[in-house]
Amino acid sequence: MGKIIVAGIGPGSELDITPAVIEAISSADAVVGYKYYFRFIQKYLKDGAVCLDTGMKQEKDRAAQAMELARSGKTVCVISSGDSGIYGMAPLLYQMRSQQAGSDVEIETLPGISAFQKAASLLGAPIGHDLCIISLSDLMTPWLLIEKRIRAAAQADFITAVYNPKSHGRYWQLYRLVEIFLEEGRSPQTPVGCVRQAGREDQKVWTTTLSEFDPEQVDMFTVVLIGNSQTYLEGSAMITPRGYYSEAKESGRKIGQDIMHESFRTIASELRRKDYPLGHKWALLHAIHTTADFEMENILHTDENAVERLYDMVSEGRIKTIVTDVTMAATGIRKGALARLGIEAKTYLMDPRVAKIAEEEGITRSQAGIRLAVEEHPDALFAFGNAPTALMELCSLIRLGKAHPAGIVAAPVGFVHVQESKHMLLPFKDIPKIIVKGREGGSNLAATLCNAILTFDDARNLDPGRDL
Repeated sequence: MGKIIVAGIGPGSELDITPAVIEAISSADAVVGYKYYFRFIQKYLKDGAVCLDTGMKQEKDRAAQAMELARSGKTVCVISSGDSGIYGMAPLLYQMRSQQAGSDVEIETLPGISAFQKAASLLGAPIGHDLCIISLSDLMTPWLLIEKRIRAAAQADFITAVYNPKSHGRYWQLYRLVEIFLEEGRSPQTPVGCVRQAGREDQKVWTTTLSEFDPEQVDMFTVVLIGNSQTYLEGSAMITPRGYYSEAKESGRKIGQDIMHESFRTIASELRRKDYPLGHKWALLHAIHTTADFEMENILHTDENAVERLYDMVSEGRIKTIVTDVTMAATGIRKGALARLGIEAKTYLMDPRVAKIAEEEGITRSQAGIRLAVEEHPDALFAFGNAPTALMELCSLIRLGKAHPAGIVAAPVGFVHVQESKHMLLPFKDIPKIIVKGREGGSNLAATLCNAILTFDDARNLDPGRDL
């Protein structure tokens, strides 16, 4: 009785064939495989050895021929490109032997360099953490099952190698894969690496991002590698750090930043809608991160492009002051962001002048604080996280032409006049507003929504926490 050696000859270069595979080919009486690959192993054949080709897509015939030769006492080497155990001949041969009663043909499997490994080496170091491989060929796997696996890979933040990405008859599946990754919260800036004809003369290597990726540049000879949330591009290299903690430590980032980063990815993947405008989504992620309450999807209101407009005013120096109704709201605005942008956060509630104004006018201290703030900073960004009377006072001053706020963050909380104060704000169409509707709110929400404005330049990469 002979034997079968199932050998992976690598992605297509003689330099990538392992010594063990060369030795196996050199000892074989017959080599069975697809004829295209014989060119890579001709010089290793022993005298008298034959190469037997069964044609493209004739894997069962190839396996049966190898079995027949082995039963006649020959040593047979069955070759696959890449690794014979990854979308190769090894599983089929083992299955065939198990289904043939009384068959005792010996099978040995020798690993080879898989196409995704070769592609990864050419791209730099993109597979340094947990990864998966998905084939888009639906010849033997139903598309709905493939799509389920794609979604699971996207949700689990796997680095994903894509085999059989595209052919003349299968042109739309790769578009769908990209759509699913974006639906599941993968950042549009996620690096994507492509290698065509890895290890061969017409090899081509390029990188892009998930949002800029063009499936029309890809064919059946291309391996596509999609990074995870930690993957980044450094020049022409695509790199995935091996450990998140060590990445934070070595880059100078704080562990808290990485926790917040991962939290935002999780929240984004669990949002009911995936198509929110970027500014609203950025504010929403901050609100849910602070409250752990997905009801924010229903109650957070942002005027059209409010976050974007307010960030532009901040970055252009047109907003120099944020006025909050209570000290706790000001405390929650990131000091690093304020310093970086040259902005001051002020609360007038404890100003000694406020008590005097409140007593003389017969109003609350919160109202008095807003009156004083408007006198000194009529065009500030105003943020409310506690007192509805303060918000109502600002609305009255706007109506009187005494206040011209750059924008308003409205998140007062409670049961008396809270909802009315928010309704009073809505008619001011020209003022960009962020409102937590209903009775909900709080100083923590007011502060985090201000932070969303100050860090909007990090929104596109979904990378929060810079100023922690």
